[in-house]
Amino acid sequence: MGDYRMEQYNSEFAKLADVCRENGKIDSELYTKYNVKRGLRDINGEGVVAGLTRISTIKSKENVNGEMVPCEGVLRYRGIDVTEMCKGFIGQKRLGYEETAYLLLFGKLPDEAELKGFQNLLAESRTLPKNFVRDVIMKASSADMMITLSKSILTLASYDDNTDDLSLPNVLKQCIKLISVFPMLAIYGYHAYGYYDCNNSFYIHNPSPELSTAENILKMLRPDQKYSALEAMVLDLALILHMEHGGGNNSSFTTHVVTSSGSDTYSVIAAALGSLKGPKHGGANIKVVRMFDDMESNVKDLTDQDEVAAYLRKLLHKEAFDKAGLIYGMGHAVYSMSDPRAQLLKSFVEKLAKEKGREEEYQLYKMVEGMAPQIIAEERHIYKGVSANVDFYSGFIYSMLDIPVELFTPMFAIARIVGWSAHRMEELINQDKIIRPGYKSVIPPTDYIEMSKRP
Repeated sequence: MGDYRMEQYNSEFAKLADVCRENGKIDSELYTKYNVKRGLRDINGEGVVAGLTRISTIKSKENVNGEMVPCEGVLRYRGIDVTEMCKGFIGQKRLGYEETAYLLLFGKLPDEAELKGFQNLLAESRTLPKNFVRDVIMKASSADMMITLSKSILTLASYDDNTDDLSLPNVLKQCIKLISVFPMLAIYGYHAYGYYDCNNSFYIHNPSPELSTAENILKMLRPDQKYSALEAMVLDLALILHMEHGGGNNSSFTTHVVTSSGSDTYSVIAAALGSLKGPKHGGANIKVVRMFDDMESNVKDLTDQDEVAAYLRKLLHKEAFDKAGLIYGMGHAVYSMSDPRAQLLKSFVEKLAKEKGREEEYQLYKMVEGMAPQIIAEERHIYKGVSANVDFYSGFIYSMLDIPVELFTPMFAIARIVGWSAHRMEELINQDKIIRPGYKSVIPPTDYIEMSKRP
């Protein structure tokens, strides 16, 4: 198609889009009139209860004299405080991704023999079909690693003779397989894109059965396959904290919805990936990193609090960065006083920044974290407090681990596949009805059209 025809072609779609917009707009006042909770959240930001779960618990409010008031955030996996669990791993200087995955999937902490058996099962499952890298990952490579992941997941269904078998043992086997190969699919996809589209060298490092998930990610990603103990521990911590966050987050809810229709595991996980891909969900940490890059380009003195504060106000006034009016990494749909995941990550950011010689950047992050809540409170009418969320520091951590920005969201997926798997199993165990919320039609009777009277 020539340039002129392409211009005409695009112009036609622009006109048709205007028709869609004109006839598809719904008056925002109607949501209040009919008591419809937009985004399944009420006016106070509380989520509409759509299901029950035993997998994780989020606490952001507590009862004080009969009134629910904001409190320090708490996240529990299967009833266990994640903060305390991670502090235990850190104190014992051991990596806990696999143990936490066992906890989420099976509802209890494993004993030594159970953990070893599970680790062996993950290692045995960490293989791809013959020529899969060549025939699937290396062909039609994409700059969008989430698209690459989705393509690979759906193609894996072609290699499974029991794709549509919804028995619990089969679904569990499929889930553990996907948990095992997600890092390979993401990292090999990144290397394939760099080789074919960016003219970089191409290398494939096979995972080692004796290494943890975090260690294998760093080994497969780096040309020299080397990493420090601190790097492995920080990445392991990030994966644990991103592993699960209640059934109400967008991608986990998507997992429940698609599972309830009777769909197969590969389609369910591909749907969850599509949800996580959105910048309002899994792509938020990329926005944080790019916002700080823009800040460094437009603020003369990054140690001057007044200059940094002025930039933050410009963000809120839609005068800086992407002009969305947001300070990315600040605020959360559930937490108000604190996000426990952000607090845990922050405890390691300073150590990693020192090891990587990026202490000045850390001080800037620390300054913004301290100033942003007050600036947001002054500039906006908000119904609750605002604090740094998990995305505020995770992108900076990935950057210090030399993980390319293209893999930031896939790293989230590599962790969250465990939570998705647990939610899929939970939905299958308790499945009763297909999830089908109602939508009220707001077409006025005067707009009804009788075809026989159509001009």
